Amino acid sequence: MPKILSVNAGSSSLKFKLYAMPAETVIISGLVDRIGHSDAVFTYNYQGTHYKKALAVQNHTEAVQLVTDALLASGAVRDKQEIVGIGHRVAHGGREYTQTTKITPVVQQKIADLATISPLHNPVNLLGIEAFEKLLPSASEVAVFDTSFHSTIPPKAYMYALPFEYYAKYGIRRYGFHGQSHQYIYSEVNRRYDQDFSRKIISCHLGNGASVCAIRDGKSVNTSMGFTPLAGLVMGTRSGDVDPNVLPFIAEKENFSAADIRQLLNHQSGLLGISGVSNDVRDVLQAEADGNDRAKLALQIYVHQIQSYIAAYTADLGGLQTLVFTAGVGEHSAPIRERVCAAFGYLGVKIDAEANQDNDLDISAADSRVKVLVIPTNEELVIARETEKVLDS
Repeated sequence: MPKILSVNAGSSSLKFKLYAMPAETVIISGLVDRIGHSDAVFTYNYQGTHYKKALAVQNHTEAVQLVTDALLASGAVRDKQEIVGIGHRVAHGGREYTQTTKITPVVQQKIADLATISPLHNPVNLLGIEAFEKLLPSASEVAVFDTSFHSTIPPKAYMYALPFEYYAKYGIRRYGFHGQSHQYIYSEVNRRYDQDFSRKIISCHLGNGASVCAIRDGKSVNTSMGFTPLAGLVMGTRSGDVDPNVLPFIAEKENFSAADIRQLLNHQSGLLGISGVSNDVRDVLQAEADGNDRAKLALQIYVHQIQSYIAAYTADLGGLQTLVFTAGVGEHSAPIRERVCAAFGYLGVKIDAEANQDNDLDISAADSRVKVLVIPTNEELVIARETEKVLDS
């Protein structure tokens, strides 16, 4: 069976899973966390054994070396050439890449160019590509773009009401992200249920980063993130949607540069900015329970924004068959799911309190007209599947 390595490089982390395809069997999986620090942590799981080590990892090249050494030392592969393909999650593909693409020098340069609109993600995605290129040169490298799944969104949903020339010159439009996650959610609903539940889906990827996606017949027709991953929902430290005129107002009042504004919106806002407590929903829920009014307000805003997008996307879909919660908050926070669903009694959404508390797959009440599901996302599997398709083509 051919072996495909799925790689998800973040700014200070590198996640990986090695799959035997087409069986989709996970051979080994792991994470290098806190890259760039002296107290980085490398963990992996292989055949029921959990390995963990704290060490200094200065950059992504060192992280990739750790992963490559572990693949061999563990016995997951006997020879590097057993790995026929490496699929890399790449945040932004712009207008050029609407599907998974084999990586060439031209593609690498375009990923680098797109860093101007994805400064937090594309540069580190490229670091992972370059590092694996050196250490596993016999494997074909493939870029699986976050934005590709959303390439089916129609112009009426992706265009901004700016002068058209800015779209023509710079590609300013809604692109959407978390594509692999929303794609996986559709595939799982479609696999588990018939068309009564898979034709009109709203997928809520709720983590530190968060987005909602409207999926009709397997295709994305709208999503909450936009030109960058900053738009849409209130997130851990990201603001989500803001009146654009607020930004020059703050810049003038605080004498902020463009870089200061980006820092404010991406790292100091969201749940953290409103609550003053944390970017972690669990911490904010605890602070609310302890009587913290700002934490309570932060959660109210957070939930209301999710509800607003669900309502809007129900209109886009012309109804709703299945509502799915996924990612860290979506999969594990029963209180957030309960609060979000409470607004949709008029759609016939009802959840079973016990199933919700237990994080069951199906948390719908018996008489709910809408299926409500909790599905753990698996972006790495989508990366492996997409990589296999490119290698077979």
